[in-house]
Amino acid sequence: MKTLKNKKKAGDIPLLICVFLMACFGCLMIYSASNYTAEVQYGDSLYFVKKQIIGVVLGTAAMVGMCFLPYKKLVKFKYPAIIIAAILLILVFVPGIGITNYGATRWIGFGGVTIQPSEIAKYAFALFAAAYFSKNSEKVKTVKGVLPVLGVGIIFCVLIIIEPNMSITMCVGLLMLSLVFLSGTNLKQLIVVLIPFVVAIPVLIILEPYRLKRLSAFLDPWASPKGEGYQLIQSLYALGNGGLFGTGLFNSTQKYRFLPFAESDFILSIMGEELGFIGLLVFFLCCGFIVYRGFKIAGKSKDRFGYLLASGFTLVYGIQVVINALVVSGAIPPTGLPLPLISSGNTSLIITMASVGVLYNVSRQD
Repeated sequence: MKTLKNKKKAGDIPLLICVFLMACFGCLMIYSASNYTAEVQYGDSLYFVKKQIIGVVLGTAAMVGMCFLPYKKLVKFKYPAIIIAAILLILVFVPGIGITNYGATRWIGFGGVTIQPSEIAKYAFALFAAAYFSKNSEKVKTVKGVLPVLGVGIIFCVLIIIEPNMSITMCVGLLMLSLVFLSGTNLKQLIVVLIPFVVAIPVLIILEPYRLKRLSAFLDPWASPKGEGYQLIQSLYALGNGGLFGTGLFNSTQKYRFLPFAESDFILSIMGEELGFIGLLVFFLCCGFIVYRGFKIAGKSKDRFGYLLASGFTLVYGIQVVINALVVSGAIPPTGLPLPLISSGNTSLIITMASVGVLYNVSRQD
């Protein structure tokens, strides 16, 4: 009998299907949350959803492409990735390139294309950390050994916080600490690394007056119902109005320009209003499924780089979902942060779907 050569595993197909369906669901919710505002501002109720559909198409292409790019080759891009990410973060502050909206300069524009560099920086950092720790497994047992990763992470955090963008800074900081822990460093070293970040949080809040106002609004939003507390109050109205089963798809009232950023940072509030607690429960189960599959892929990886890379990319998604949910529910002070795969915004969507393609590639290695 002829022996057949072993073929590569099919990989985690359910993960790809779930992510694609989530992205399509995001288009549906963006239409529901934005059609009135889009009609009033742009004369086209489909304005935001058209852009998102383009993002889904490009994101799907990126995801499929990364499915077939052997993830081990990404090690070669660890330095180019962080250099490009750092340059993009710096370009945010260059007049004529950086774009300012609502007092924050977080985007860069080239022609008609707008990019949010901080979304790219998160994944660039995860790639660099995974590559470094996989090559220097013994060095991570000392604080000195993790300094290169900490250095890159701190540089990214500084560039992001001065945009200002506290939420993405928190994501990068939590990602950095998580990867240091997963790299195998001992608990004492981790505590030494953790102390400066614990101290930095109140300092960063005190240094910026707007953060103090947001903290005050978080503690008592009704103290300034037409000011800093307005957005959180409207978000809570939306969630409360949804009840157990929701008002029904397309039946939100808060989207009629009561809730700012209904199609982006606070789209979860509209979902809660229209789909109710049960709908949000199903949604978070889907998010949990993505995180579970990501860590399962990491756990089954047969090399250290694949383990850390899959863990890092999964953490980026999971951390961002959790922070967004805590913000819209009033559990932590309000801060702008998109809900991955759902919120309006193509940079986050495309890079997230591409990262899932990498996870799939890790899952199909023998």
